[in-house]
Amino acid sequence: MSEAKILPILIAPDRRLKQRARPVTEADRAEIERLIPDLFATMYAAPGIGLAAPQVGIGLRLAVIDLRPEERPAPIVLVNPKVVAASAELATHEEGCLSLPNQYADVTRPARVKVAYTDEKGHERTLEAEGLLAACLQHEIDHLDGILFIDHLSPLKRNMILRRLAKEQRLKAAS
Repeated sequence: MSEAKILPILIAPDRRLKQRARPVTEADRAEIERLIPDLFATMYAAPGIGLAAPQVGIGLRLAVIDLRPEERPAPIVLVNPKVVAASAELATHEEGCLSLPNQYADVTRPARVKVAYTDEKGHERTLEAEGLLAACLQHEIDHLDGILFIDHLSPLKRNMILRRLAKEQRLKAAS
């Protein structure tokens, strides 16, 4: 078993972040088994609480989440996840994204969701969530559909964030 690698994270406005990921098939099993440890290593190193395969340039419907409750790892692997039920009640959470470093905004989403997915062993699962986990699940599934959290904002707020990010990236490249 090889050491998990930290992968480069794509930064907006990279076009690959806007592409819809394809479903994982049985033919992808070996690739995702190698990729899952790398996704977790990359997410933890960032540090973040969720990472979708498209964020590292891999167009598969695969994401990992770990909210680390009480600072203990609680990893979740989501293969081909989809929201199968969402509450009418909404909740607003401040969101950030590893593909938009240091950029945050309040995003309103359904307060509770039920997500169907396959785990890393190929077992079908469902997960009902609220609060931060519900927001994180929706955020990562959005990535699989080529949607960034800023796409939920007004055009004015979205453009302000993208301009600020571009400026920070230019300054970082210059230093």
